[in-house]
Amino acid sequence: MQAVSSIWLTVDAVVFGYRPGRQLSVLLVRRAIPPYAGSWALPGGFVREGESLEAAVQRELREETGVSLGYLEQLYTFGAPGRDPRQRVVSVAYYALVRPDQVQLHAGSDAGEAAWFDQDALPPLAFDHGDMIRTALQRLRNKITYEPVGVELLDEKFPFSDLVALYETLLGAGRVDRANLWKKFNGPGLLEALGERRKQAGSGRPATLYRFSHSRYEQLRESGAAFGI
Repeated sequence: MQAVSSIWLTVDAVVFGYRPGRQLSVLLVRRAIPPYAGSWALPGGFVREGESLEAAVQRELREETGVSLGYLEQLYTFGAPGRDPRQRVVSVAYYALVRPDQVQLHAGSDAGEAAWFDQDALPPLAFDHGDMIRTALQRLRNKITYEPVGVELLDEKFPFSDLVALYETLLGAGRVDRANLWKKFNGPGLLEALGERRKQAGSGRPATLYRFSHSRYEQLRESGAAFGI
């Protein structure tokens, strides 16, 4: 029987950023050590002895970018032979969605720089991190169809047009039916009209403001009601 060579275990974080009215972005770091020194990559690194995967990805993200997140969702395990030039390395990737203006970047550890890049204008990436980002984006878009993802990225009070802009950014322009989105959110009572209006840039009429009802959504989930767009 052929002996099994040692396999190293790493974690990587795909952190998407959403700014209202702008393109979806991805948090990257410039590697300061080989391999791929000087190249851009996802935040990540090796799992320490006795450390959980969740703790490892939180630590690496914090050490390399200064960003601390309450939760990252496990995405996929990437383990193709040759994905790392050092030896056989398996990486468990995680992903999250945040507002860049609510986190402060500070590069450290083995990262020389940390920065946000537009999703559609990424630089050449180290390892198979391009595959990780594409996989995470597809997972995010699939999840949006059955769960109100991203509402926490909106202001507490928002016009319906901000919700439309969010979903157009996440799903891609032209893939959101405004009337259907209104029906899916307002029909089951997920939007609370606040009786307030706000002047919108480029619009002559002030827009009605809403608030997402997290309590109503939890009621619907507990009752087994489906959410879909």
